[in-house]
Amino acid sequence: MNKTVLTKFAPHIAAFLVFVCISFLYFTPVIEGKQLIGHDTESWACMAKESVDYNATHSDVALWTNSMFGGMPTYQIAMSQPNNILKFVDDVIRVFPNTVYYLMLYLIGFYILLLAFRVNPWLAIVGAIAFAFASYNFIIVAVGHNSKAITIAYMAPLIGSVFMTFRRKLLLGGILTAIFLGLAVRANHVQILYYTVIILIFLAIAEFIYSLKEKEITKFLKSCGVLLAAAAIGVGMNATALLTTYDYSKATMRGDSNGLTVDAQSSQHGLNKDYITQWSYGIDETMTLLIPDFKGGASGGTLTADSETGKKLTELGAPDVAKIMKENQFPLYWGDQPGTSGPVYIGAIVCFLFVLSLFIVDKRTKWWLLPMIALTLMLSWGKNFMWLTDLFINYVPLYNKFRTVSMTLVAAGFGITLLAILALKEVFAEKTDKQKLIKPVLISAGIVGGIALIFALIPSLSGSFISPADAQYQGNNAFLRETLPLDRAALLRSDALRSLAFVLLSAGLIWLYAKNYLKAKLAYVLFAVLVLADMVPVAKRYLNNDNFQRPRRIENLIQPSTADKIILEDKSQFRMLDATVDVFQNASPSYFHKNIGGYHAAKLRRYQELINMYLTKELTQLFSSFSRVKSTDQLSGTLDSLNVLNMLNMKYLIYNKEAAPLVNPYANGNAWFVSKVRTANDANEEMKILGEINTKNEAVVDKSFASVLPAKLSADSSAHIALTKYEPNQLKYSFSSKTDQMAVFSEIYYDKGWNAYIGGKQVPYVRANYLLRAMPLKAGNYEIEFRFEPKSYSVGNTIALISSILLILGLAGFGFLQWKNSKQTAQQA
Repeated sequence: MNKTVLTKFAPHIAAFLVFVCISFLYFTPVIEGKQLIGHDTESWACMAKESVDYNATHSDVALWTNSMFGGMPTYQIAMSQPNNILKFVDDVIRVFPNTVYYLMLYLIGFYILLLAFRVNPWLAIVGAIAFAFASYNFIIVAVGHNSKAITIAYMAPLIGSVFMTFRRKLLLGGILTAIFLGLAVRANHVQILYYTVIILIFLAIAEFIYSLKEKEITKFLKSCGVLLAAAAIGVGMNATALLTTYDYSKATMRGDSNGLTVDAQSSQHGLNKDYITQWSYGIDETMTLLIPDFKGGASGGTLTADSETGKKLTELGAPDVAKIMKENQFPLYWGDQPGTSGPVYIGAIVCFLFVLSLFIVDKRTKWWLLPMIALTLMLSWGKNFMWLTDLFINYVPLYNKFRTVSMTLVAAGFGITLLAILALKEVFAEKTDKQKLIKPVLISAGIVGGIALIFALIPSLSGSFISPADAQYQGNNAFLRETLPLDRAALLRSDALRSLAFVLLSAGLIWLYAKNYLKAKLAYVLFAVLVLADMVPVAKRYLNNDNFQRPRRIENLIQPSTADKIILEDKSQFRMLDATVDVFQNASPSYFHKNIGGYHAAKLRRYQELINMYLTKELTQLFSSFSRVKSTDQLSGTLDSLNVLNMLNMKYLIYNKEAAPLVNPYANGNAWFVSKVRTANDANEEMKILGEINTKNEAVVDKSFASVLPAKLSADSSAHIALTKYEPNQLKYSFSSKTDQMAVFSEIYYDKGWNAYIGGKQVPYVRANYLLRAMPLKAGNYEIEFRFEPKSYSVGNTIALISSILLILGLAGFGFLQWKNSKQTAQQA
């Protein structure tokens, strides 16, 4: 019995060991203790610093942070889900170093998918390698898009589990669907999940049609019932994150309009169309799936001394040209996108096998995957195929919540790779007539190899090779405007020939097998070697040993400057602004301070509107003042006029990291009293009035809050309000006044969780000055407390606990049935 079990699991154990070896061989720097850090990883460390520090020293969890954009929930930054049992599964997998962990997830995930499609385990290893080493999978790891990488990895086994539920094993498929859906949702990249749902919709439609055709509608409905239950459990385990994010999303740039029309950038529902389609793949750029440098590769790339640029530098007498070429990056990309970290390359071999699949894979599979591939390819073109993009933005639910439409190539690449490996499955199937393989193989090689050959011979068919970035080269560097297009053409020609070679080699392998010159097992090994030879060098262009650093160097990336150290000596509560960075696209100041700026893809819509309408203007006004004054004292008038920045309590401004920061004596403080409150009829009027008032003395409030406003305000020169306690989830103020007052708090208004209390009793508060909190206060001496206690978090935790228990019961039930069946089988034997 033990020998039988070992024999059964031997291929899977071998696959795991192969994946471990491949992953560590690719990422050899981790063996030396080095680490990879991408831009987004560093940004996350900055934006999450306050939350991480608080969580490490407190029993509760920070659900709000003041470290960015004046304050925002931590739901999309550093969210804890205490009742999601899958966190323990993830902890086990994370025993590997980060980069190895991502690659292992890619490999194992696609391997599980192929097993669900009954692909031979040894061939499934080849397929897993082909999927995992697609260039995009490494590009996103290099830049730190970690949640995206993890979700892509779980996408494959999730789809495989749903397929298994429809086709074969109802209970096992349902349990695996719940697990992998739960893990995919937990990874927290909604856009990739959205594309996964699109793939599954196509699968469900195909299964429905064939169930009608084959009169198996009852089986289909049973499968749907099991999948719905599995989805409820998988989603339910993540209810904490999903419910809080749902609440938050309605108030973000991706939510509904606030009714503001004076700001053209914010008047629409969802994201702005230009913003959504900014990163649109060119229609001809789709050729990068076959020829990686079809459009030059990445925006910044290196050239060799033998390139046209290198030769020209040699001709001009530049010293050590080889060193110059190695240490400098050139704008090699010349496609339609504003910039790119690299192309989406899925492999010449995969492209060849995909075309072959059109001839030999069963229709039921093709009619599921081919329409999905076609649709997602066209959607990736975005503004270059606007009629379809408009249709989806306007009519398809949630599509207008996502940007970077080129990301749909993840779905297309998945489908193409799956069909490619299913073609290999048919090639090596015992029922396949080997002689009948030769014709479709030759046709497929002729189509794909012919395309590569055409561009190798006539690269100019792809375009002019001129990039808008070339215009920057003037004077002594003007020659680059002539040499760079030549180098881009050479890159295309070289990669086209490279792809042609791999197409011919893979076609040759199948031909040798069909002619009985190769055994299947040897062919598997040779295909694995060929796929690695095809994919790894391209992946290495974008993620290689140079991306890794010693841990101590990474830790030193975020070090306090002279200005930071001076500000950190001030232990009061305030906000700052760092003018030495891109204020609203850089999170580094948030590592040390409570920041007016920051970096996040889901800012509160009201804050973004304030940036568009006032903050950008006030910053421009402030920066222009620097060029006119001779000392900081002369900035007094300008600082006093910064009504919006002052109401956000901007006490410090860093204008030179190695100099003392500018101290702003006109910041409004943590809270203050106003003598007059004006009401606005709508968002436009509220925004307009905000630009007219002095926020130190007046406030503007929407008419919907009119019933809460005090009937009369009386001055009291001795009135006092001060912040006495600060924690991310709790703020306390001492208040003293002989008359009724209206206090404005320099805190972001977010009523989906922030509650106000006086004497332990909840009291109402209002939104003032478009996005701050304000509260009418009766005369007296007492404490005011704000607590962040979102119901979505507590309700989500309860649902997650119930769902986790249901999964455990499901696993226990499945285990019991397996044990019972094996016992009955043993008794019968």
